[in-house]
Amino acid sequence: MSLLEVNGLHSYYGDSHILFDVSLHVDSGEVVALLGRNGAGKSTTLKSLMGVVTPRRGSILFDGAEIVGRKSHAIAQAGMQLVHENRSIFGSLSVEENLILAGLTAPGRWPLERVYEHFPRLAERRRHGATKLSGGEQQMLAIARALIRDPKLLLLDEPFEGLAPIIVRDLLQTCRKLAEAGQTIVVVEQNISAALSLAQRVYIINNGHMVESMPKAELRARPEILHRYLGV
Repeated sequence: MSLLEVNGLHSYYGDSHILFDVSLHVDSGEVVALLGRNGAGKSTTLKSLMGVVTPRRGSILFDGAEIVGRKSHAIAQAGMQLVHENRSIFGSLSVEENLILAGLTAPGRWPLERVYEHFPRLAERRRHGATKLSGGEQQMLAIARALIRDPKLLLLDEPFEGLAPIIVRDLLQTCRKLAEAGQTIVVVEQNISAALSLAQRVYIINNGHMVESMPKAELRARPEILHRYLGV
């Protein structure tokens, strides 16, 4: 059984129908990229998985249990973590206080030393206030806050957006190490090259409909699909 099985998902913002019959699956230890143009429904898909948006129809089986209708904190307790596009760190706290707070309610949390092994730059700035960090360091902290909870599934929403190329390179290297260690990841990303360098399999969403699903190698061999749905 897949770690995540999504079938027939319909999600709305108010009266606006955003996701139409979306289905996907993610196996344990897999890295999956969800691609699409701005406004296609990528972030809404992640928010629907995490309970930030409550789907009106459809099923989400996570680790064998139905989670549609559960609150976000209950889904987090079950082992899913979403790193929001806006990062959602606590600016008034230090790096280490952010990490400690994130891990407080985790059923099994990483030791701080393990987090700092993945993000040595955060170790150097552990006493610094979060607002004193660069954009790239804030993104590292946002991902570290999710990882300290030892998630079964890590959802990354535009993790590389607006970051300098050298920071993107470092974050990609960290994500690859996580994947090699067995971390299951779903990544939404406008940086197609970065997403494809990380993922093993790809979904493409267009106007709220899931239109393509294929291995990364097949997508690279069919550039007309990227051109049709992503304009590249």
